Amino acid sequence: GSPPPPHLMVLPGLACLLPQTNCLPVFTKQPGSIVFPVDSQEKNREVVFSCEAQGSPSPLYRWKLNGTAITPKSVSHYSLSGGNLRISNLDKDQDAGTYQCLAFNSFGTIVSREASLTFAYMENFKTHRRSSVSVREGQGVVLLCGPPSHSGDLTFSWIFNEYPSFVKQDTRRFISQETGNLYIAKVEPSDVGNYTCVVTNTVTKTRVQGPPTPLVLRSDGIMGEYEPKIEVQFPEIVHVAKGSTVKVECFALGNPVPSINWRRMDGIPFSRKVDVRKASGVLEIPYFQQEDAGTYECVAENSRGRNTVKGKLSFYAPPHLIEKPQDVQKPIDDSLVWECKATGKPKPSYRWMKNGENLESLEERIQVANGLLSISRLTLSDIGMYQCVAGNKHGEVYSNAELKVIAVAPDFSQSQLRSHTMVKEGGDVLMECRPKMSPWGGISWRKGSETLQESNRVSILDNGNLRIQNATKPDAGLYTCVARNQFGVASSSGTLMVKEPTIITTPPSTLDVTVGESIVLPCQVTHDPSLELKFTWFFNEQLIHFGNHGGYFEKVGGHSAGDIMIRNIQLRHAGKYTCAVQTKVDSISIAADLVVRGPPGPPTSIHVEEISDTTASLSWRPGPDNHSPVTTYTIQARTPFSLGWQAVTTVPEMVGGRRLTATVIDLSPWVEYEFRVLASNAIGTGEPSKPSKQARTKETSPKVTPANVSGGGGSRSELVITWEPVPEELQNGGGFGYVVAFRPYGATGWMQAAVPSSEASKYVFKNDSIQPFSPFQVKVGVYNNEGEGPFGPVITIYSAEEEPGRAPTRIRAKSLSASEIEVSWKALPWNTSKRRVLGYELRYWEKREKEEAASVQRTVGNQTSAIIRGVRGSNTYYVTVRAYNTAGAGLPSVTVNVTTKKPPPSQPPAKVMWNTLNSKIILNWEQVKALENESEVTGYKVLYKRNRHSRPSVMETNTTSVELSLPMDEEYFIQIKPFGEGGEGSSSRQITIPRIPGPNAIGSATKVSTLSALSTIALSFTARTSL
Repeated sequence: GSPPPPHLMVLPGLACLLPQTNCLPVFTKQPGSIVFPVDSQEKNREVVFSCEAQGSPSPLYRWKLNGTAITPKSVSHYSLSGGNLRISNLDKDQDAGTYQCLAFNSFGTIVSREASLTFAYMENFKTHRRSSVSVREGQGVVLLCGPPSHSGDLTFSWIFNEYPSFVKQDTRRFISQETGNLYIAKVEPSDVGNYTCVVTNTVTKTRVQGPPTPLVLRSDGIMGEYEPKIEVQFPEIVHVAKGSTVKVECFALGNPVPSINWRRMDGIPFSRKVDVRKASGVLEIPYFQQEDAGTYECVAENSRGRNTVKGKLSFYAPPHLIEKPQDVQKPIDDSLVWECKATGKPKPSYRWMKNGENLESLEERIQVANGLLSISRLTLSDIGMYQCVAGNKHGEVYSNAELKVIAVAPDFSQSQLRSHTMVKEGGDVLMECRPKMSPWGGISWRKGSETLQESNRVSILDNGNLRIQNATKPDAGLYTCVARNQFGVASSSGTLMVKEPTIITTPPSTLDVTVGESIVLPCQVTHDPSLELKFTWFFNEQLIHFGNHGGYFEKVGGHSAGDIMIRNIQLRHAGKYTCAVQTKVDSISIAADLVVRGPPGPPTSIHVEEISDTTASLSWRPGPDNHSPVTTYTIQARTPFSLGWQAVTTVPEMVGGRRLTATVIDLSPWVEYEFRVLASNAIGTGEPSKPSKQARTKETSPKVTPANVSGGGGSRSELVITWEPVPEELQNGGGFGYVVAFRPYGATGWMQAAVPSSEASKYVFKNDSIQPFSPFQVKVGVYNNEGEGPFGPVITIYSAEEEPGRAPTRIRAKSLSASEIEVSWKALPWNTSKRRVLGYELRYWEKREKEEAASVQRTVGNQTSAIIRGVRGSNTYYVTVRAYNTAGAGLPSVTVNVTTKKPPPSQPPAKVMWNTLNSKIILNWEQVKALENESEVTGYKVLYKRNRHSRPSVMETNTTSVELSLPMDEEYFIQIKPFGEGGEGSSSRQITIPRIPGPNAIGSATKVSTLSALSTIALSFTARTSL
């Protein structure tokens, strides 16, 4: 039959086994110690100790005072609010002590840390007077404070005579904060007066004053000098808590006033945290640690002697937990070990509590030793809240841990067998069986309805799981796992399916491809048709993300094949490709090596082995051949003067793929070269090598002469010779210059001059014997540090000529318009006695200007007139003419003057009207009146055109109207300009005459008229006012 339903044996706490549920109480707030200031004025004197815990069910609370239970009653002055204990009407005798909170529910009890309640108070001084203290001058004195009855820390000060005059402490006067006494090491006359001790309670903040003590001087002499007498000394041993600040006092009486110094008896210097400058009567050590413990000595010293006092500072530390037990959940019959560790000085001792009571190991199976608690063969009675208490005489610390003991019948509700498990034929499979049960019982398996028989392939593991190795088709079926313990039986079932294995039918291969080609890498499989396939590809062990990688990779296999295509293959795609196939039952892979052939990589280590004036021997090392042997090497060179890299001639002319040396020829001497090598194979030419180091060819004598040798011109008695400098790359060496050779035409011997600058482009030979415009034969040669080079061809150059010797005659000047002057003259005879005339130079200036400011206009050739444009109207100008040639201008003619015409009218024609009639345009406008300084209007020009960009036609009239016979199927643009002897005046606004559909129309340039009933025509104007 079916197994009974699973059940839990932790009866009250079913909820305890649910996740995130607290069962036993856990403190969220614990009480802290309280110091209560007693003040008789306070009516409602009460305190509250906090205590709060979580648990399920919600905890209840109890309190103990000095280990004895407190029972809050409605009449008592104790009351509980949740876990908080309120104590009202405080009584310092009854309520002072140590309090502890206990939180409990049905699962257990926990005890809080201890918290003390102390009362701080201070009574008044007994008010009787104090008798006066009489001392000699120079003597030491102690004034006693004798504080009243109190609880809580006190601080002390002394009033001298009257408040607020307080005694200031220095090397002579000291107030002990232990006793309150005032010490004066050596009395002076100024110390005489009344001294009052002021005591302050640091908790209650109350302050009381004692009765005044008079200090008087004795009259029987002055005290002599004496050695220090230590009056304030610290105890033989002082216990100091870790991390606290300790202050020890030391003060001596003496004459002279003693100095106080401190030292450690072990000779170790004080650490930086101790302010030694402040430590006169008080040594203060903050944040006290183990290394500060030891014997300290106070030395009091003056000129009469020294005294010392010693005391020991002893380090202590309350317990601090460093290892705590953690909550555990254990099956019944299991064992438990909990360890609790704490630091402290003295070394802490440990005790364990269970549910608020000290744990006594009455049974042998429960052992407590130091901080170790061990329980064997757990039972349900062990459930509860355990506390480890570590303590020394300076305090206790508590640590809580919960023990849950579980007794559960087998239960599969949280861990059913997988309903379907798949394995490939021949594969291994593990069927997991993980019921919840406590204690752990027995596990058995069934296949179908039969008990499963174990074999060398089929085995039940110790943890209950079933392993089947080398699975076969008959292994498929329904499997059931059955779990039992003393509390019951449960089972869970699942089906095992045996699938055909996946096989890759594509054999491993090595593929060979050329850069730029495309290739398909196959991955064909046979598989169980009921299983889905997943193909994954790797390149050199890295996953290929399709769609990335620049779009080179593409899946082309569909669902049942994993073929991929690599398009436009590059060298970097060479390597190992792995196709991995996965199904739910198996995963297999196959690899293919891809060899990519491409142009060779760049050659390396280019060296210039030897260099002459025109040749260089090179060597290099081959780069990768990228799976295709190198067939040829090509050498390129670059100089500072070349446009990039240029091919060079080599010996041998074709450098074969096995050669790693060559000689470059036909180089220019004395030029810095860089060389690089490119390798080629059957696929193409690869990237160039890195350039060689720069190398300069050797010097040799120059071979190239300057180009464009010419000359002529210059000053009287000069022969000017010019040329284009030879470029630096053709100078063949340093110290480059030119040799200029020349002779009068027909002479035999040459004169020579050296020009020692490579950048020179001109040489001038000056000699008074040179006749103007005489022919010379000239040639220019070259030289450098290595010797002379050739001369260039001989050419003829003329010496400088003289400027024309005569002035032009018959000068005439007349005004053509307001802005133009025509000037004419009689020409000089051409080439008179070698004084050529190349043209004429006109100089003109306004009457009010000086001749130096004249404008210049030149003509070329044998012209005898010229028009000067751009002058101003109604102005008188002076004009002279002179002939010129390469030597300059000759003598000036006589000066003539001319007055320009008045400027043309500035007013444009106004009120332009138009109409059309039978293919005619009739225009009318108002007469333009010339202003006083303007030339009279002698007529008008009518400019008309068919479109904006064509050239206008012009019609002249001396009336103020005109008829134009024009076809009317076009639009026209018309402007009217007045003119007079001063030239053309301002133009009217441009008129647009539209295409006319009807027989006639009228319009004006100033307004829009209503036309015939057939049409209304709008006129458009442009802003342009002249053409």
